[in-house]
Order: sequence, then structure tokens, then C-alpha cells
Amino acid sequence: MRAKVIAAVMLCSIVSWPGNAQGIVNKLKQKAAQATEKAIEKKIDPNAGNQGNTPGNQPGNNPSNTGGAGLVIAPPDVKQNISEAEASFKAGNYSDARYAVRQAMLGVEMEIGQKVLASLPESVAGLKKEPESDKVTSMGYGWVGLTIHREYSSGSKQLSVDIANNSAWMSAVNAYLASGGYAQQSSGSQQNWKQTKVKGYKGIIEFNEGSGYKLSVPIGQSSLIVWQGINFATEQDMMNAATAFDIDGIKNKLGEK
Repeated sequence: MRAKVIAAVMLCSIVSWPGNAQGIVNKLKQKAAQATEKAIEKKIDPNAGNQGNTPGNQPGNNPSNTGGAGLVIAPPDVKQNISEAEASFKAGNYSDARYAVRQAMLGVEMEIGQKVLASLPESVAGLKKEPESDKVTSMGYGWVGLTIHREYSSGSKQLSVDIANNSAWMSAVNAYLASGGYAQQSSGSQQNWKQTKVKGYKGIIEFNEGSGYKLSVPIGQSSLIVWQGINFATEQDMMNAATAFDIDGIKNKLGEK
């Protein structure tokens, strides 16, 4: 009964002073909003409110990673995988044998890619190679998705080269070569692309004001070389840079005909 009387008095007070009632309601809303925000922050960041704790030593939370040497990047061992393929085949484990054969072939591709990369010039048109950009990757085996990448630079001038087995790139270049001639943006505007030759190999050279020059040259049935030059002064400068590469040697190392 006493509680009902107190409640009635409070209700009358709120009704009697609208300004006070509004202030109380606003404070309640504010506190509820703050509590909700803290709950959300806790879900998004379990460490919220524990900024004073050092990483790896946070009470009541999982430790943060502060060490580790990362992954070992090495191509598959060809001889080891051939031995494993032979042993698995003799044992009738054909799935394991097939996997080992694929790994062996992938290892061969990666080794060939590294040899091609090592054969590329150390500098081109006054640009030095960027060792950290050297890369050999393969998406499969049987020359599917093999890409060899290198970059050269000096200040704002840069040349990158990609030697790749890429069906999409090959299709685009072959379409250009089949069409013949050259293309313009519109009547009287600067030429966008045209056919050309580099050391006897047919190719396509393109120019874009934003990205510079791009030179694509097929060197066999499935491989091509793509150079991209930024801040080269003229088309001839770009062509001269491409001639610094031993295209025949690259083609032979890839086993192209």
C-alpha cells in the first residue's frame, strides 16, 4: 500500500511539472543509449575497455599474435614428388600418384620460370630492376596461368614486364592482330593502338594518357610478353626498351615453338 502511495505521488509530480518530467525521460534515454553503445562496442571489439593491457597479455581475452616467421615459399621438390608418384602408383594409390605428378610438374614450371626471370636484363633504358618485385607464379600445371613478373624504375619512370601463359590476354591480342590496321578514339584524335613488330615478332602497342604505353607480343602458341611503360617520352623509346630483352631465349626456355 505504501509503495502504491509513493508511486502515485511520483506520478503526480511528473504530471505537475512537465519540464522536470521531460528532463527525467531524457536522462533515462541517454543512459539507455550509452549502455547499448557499450554493448555493441564489446561485440565488435572484445578488447574494448582494455586498452591499458599489453598485446598478448589481456585478462579474459585471447592473446594477440606477436611472433611467427610466416610461410616458407619454395617450389615443390621435383625429384621427391616423382619418387612419391612412383611409389603411390605401385601401391595402387592412384589419387596420391596423380597429386604427386601434378606437384612435380608444377615444380618444373616454377624452376623454368625462375630461369627465365634470371635471364632478364638487370637494367633497361637507364632503369634499374626492383628485386622485391620479382615474382614467378603458377595457377596449375601444363603452362596454365604461369606468370613471370619484373619491374624497372627510376624516379617517376617505370617499366614492367610480364611473361605469361594467359588465354584471356592471348585472345585479346590475337583479336587485335586479326583486325589489322589501327584504332582511333574519334576522327582526328590521337591513335590508341596499332600493330608493330619487336625483333621480328608481331605485336600490338597501345597508348593511354593515364597509364602510358603497353606492348603485347605473342611468342608462341600459348605464351606472350607484355611490357607496360609509364612516363616514356615516345613510342620509339618504348620500342627500344623492349628490344633489350632476349625474346628468342625466353621462348626457348619456355619450350614454345
